[in-house]
Order: sequence, then structure tokens, then C-alpha cells
Amino acid sequence: MDYRPVGLVLELTSAVPAPPQRVFAALTEPAAVTKWFGPRGFTMPEIELSLRVGGGYRFTMQPPEGEAFHLSGEFLEIDAPHRLAYTFRYDEPDPDDRETTVRLTLVPVDDATEVTLRQGEFATQARLELHRDGWTDSFDKLRAVVERSA
Repeated sequence: MDYRPVGLVLELTSAVPAPPQRVFAALTEPAAVTKWFGPRGFTMPEIELSLRVGGGYRFTMQPPEGEAFHLSGEFLEIDAPHRLAYTFRYDEPDPDDRETTVRLTLVPVDDATEVTLRQGEFATQARLELHRDGWTDSFDKLRAVVERSA
């Protein structure tokens, strides 16, 4: 019998008032990503993004106070406008960080898109909560960006 412990995995779902094609574009087009990705108050002064399986991304994130930091990863799955998966790592990791995998699934529901996020596994509950807060803010910002682009 195999025993696999349940790891620390973040799961969130958010309804975005737009069709999946428009939401997927906002998730993958650099000009849009810089407007919604990251916690409230953070900016993204630099972005590199090669949207293809095996391609990568690197984001420079600037918090309201403090030093800029970098996030990067590789795209694992791109199935527009249904699924997007990529690795996620801090280029200057905290000792409690490890590379995680982000999986986004988009499902049309009435006149909106249900975006489901699954990210993990995290090394600690504190890092999971940090990402929960960041993604919650990001989804709020994503809804606003998509509504403005309508």
C-alpha cells in the first residue's frame, strides 16, 4: 500500500466577468500581466515572457517599500483558453521557499469565467498563506483589468 502525505497546496477559485478567451489573454499578455499580477500596491517594472511550452518568464516585482525581487519559471502546459501551468520560484528565495507549480483552469459559467488556481506544494503553512494573500489581491486586480478591457 502506498502512503502519500497530503502536502501544502493552495486552491482558490474566482469568477471573472468575461469570456475565457479574454481572461486567458489577460493571464498571458505581458502588458496585461503587469497590471494585475502581485499583491495590492506592488508594481512590475520589468517582465520577460516567452509563452510556449518550455518557454519561461521572469518578473521584477517592486513592493511599495523595500527592494525589488524576481520571480521566474517555465511554462509546462498552454491550452488556450482552458489551462495554463507553469513553475514558480523566487530568484532570491527565502529559506522556506521551494519551487512550486501553478495550474490555472478556466471554465465558462454563464457570462463569466471561473478561474481555478492550484499551487503547491509549499514548504510551510506561512508561505502558503503569503501566496493566498497575493493571489487573492491578484484576482481582484485581474477582474478590474478584464472589466476595463471590455
